[in-house]
Amino acid sequence: MQKGTIARITDKGFGFIKRDGEEKDLFFHSTELVGVSFDELREGDVMTFEVAESPKGLNAVKISRA
Repeated sequence: MQKGTIARITDKGFGFIKRDGEEKDLFFHSTELVGVSFDELREGDVMTFEVAESPKGLNAVKISRA
């Protein structure tokens, strides 16, 4: 599991996580949240997640609060 913070949230059910020690943010979709709802998320929240490859690049998956 990796750790990072919510960098940006949209009103369309997705957002971006800033990974610790990395420059590029990871995309995430609300369907990958575990134990937390999308409406509860705020920018700056610390999360744990795994990274998975998709056709459009790397995504955060299995996302939960740290």
